[in-house]
Amino acid sequence: MHETPLTALVLSGGGARAAYQVGVLRALVRIRRASLGPVARQHNPFGVICGTSAGAINAAALACQADRFEAVVEEVARVWENFHAEQVYRADSLGVIRTGAQWLTMVSIGWVIARWRRARPKSLLDNAPLGELLHRLVPLQRLPLMLAEGHLQALAVTASSYSSGEHYTFYDAARPITPWERSQRVAVQGPLTHEHLLASSAIPFVFPATRIDAASAGGWFGDGSMRQTAPLSPAVHLGAQRLFIVGVGRTQEPPGRVVQVGGYPNLAQIAGHAMSSIFLDALAVDVERLKRINRTLALLPDSALADTPLRPIEALVISPSQRLDEIAARHLGALPTAVRALLRGVGVGGQGEAARGSALASYLLFEAPYTRELMALGEADTEARRDEVLRFFGWDTLAPGRRRQAAGEPDLLLP
Repeated sequence: MHETPLTALVLSGGGARAAYQVGVLRALVRIRRASLGPVARQHNPFGVICGTSAGAINAAALACQADRFEAVVEEVARVWENFHAEQVYRADSLGVIRTGAQWLTMVSIGWVIARWRRARPKSLLDNAPLGELLHRLVPLQRLPLMLAEGHLQALAVTASSYSSGEHYTFYDAARPITPWERSQRVAVQGPLTHEHLLASSAIPFVFPATRIDAASAGGWFGDGSMRQTAPLSPAVHLGAQRLFIVGVGRTQEPPGRVVQVGGYPNLAQIAGHAMSSIFLDALAVDVERLKRINRTLALLPDSALADTPLRPIEALVISPSQRLDEIAARHLGALPTAVRALLRGVGVGGQGEAARGSALASYLLFEAPYTRELMALGEADTEARRDEVLRFFGWDTLAPGRRRQAAGEPDLLLP
């Protein structure tokens, strides 16, 4: 039902930047269809799917309809290419005033005003609309069936516990898998809910924390990218032998430093820098760690390899070839007026690719002009690496008859 060796899809976090992932998947479907033929449309190439933050939402949507992989990729793509911020957070003036305006006042002068202290605003934006979208986009009731019928081996999403300070991987699998525990990292097997997805995608300060009630992992949770020191670890623990990793920045960006010399950095610039540290750095570091381990293992004799639990993991990383901050700067005008005014209050503004605070905006720009450009970039970047994709999945080595067999199609060339 899925590729062998067992292949994991790893989708990182990044708010609206996750539109790029959908473009990559669209191109992957197109490449595979050309290689394997039309029957591949129902075949899920990923036995393990792991996601963080907005990547967790994409991951769960794919996992819950793993029996119709090509169709669900297109369904998710239609959502992203027609996105509006109102589908994720309250973007009307009243909603922004109730959350963002109160929150900004609280962190600036509200501590001296008793009524603001009583109000205790929870976040910059109210993500209640996202809960409604999740119930339409992610039919979690189908996940047990996908696991039972072998369309999928495991789904994992990550979240960070404000209550314990630990990083959690919540997973469901076709067979019992012993939960793992590392320093400040805990794994919990059990049914996944929409609350897990809301928690995983709750960008710190921007969206409110989500409560998860569980016997072994209860408490308040936020974005899974926080304290995620080893983003590739869940896929490896769940048995993956190779990893198809889709990032949302930095790994493949144009070389060279971008230095903006100006006055003292405003709140939006500092927040954007912090967001990049949360969402982008850990994945790049973990990919480098994986490569180092693979190189080390390649130097060991067979006798030494037999004495270590480590094993080489093949990985292919697809990530943006352009700086998404610069793309976001071109689309700031697409944000709803009230949200644009709110972000202007923390320093987001200006014109062109050097607009101030565009890094922060790049995570919140759930608007079609921006998400469509990211999707197009994802498709182009993947097509540009078509040969690598074919080699990674082994699709380039199949003769026409073997390709039909791999896709479950009868070989018409045989007698």
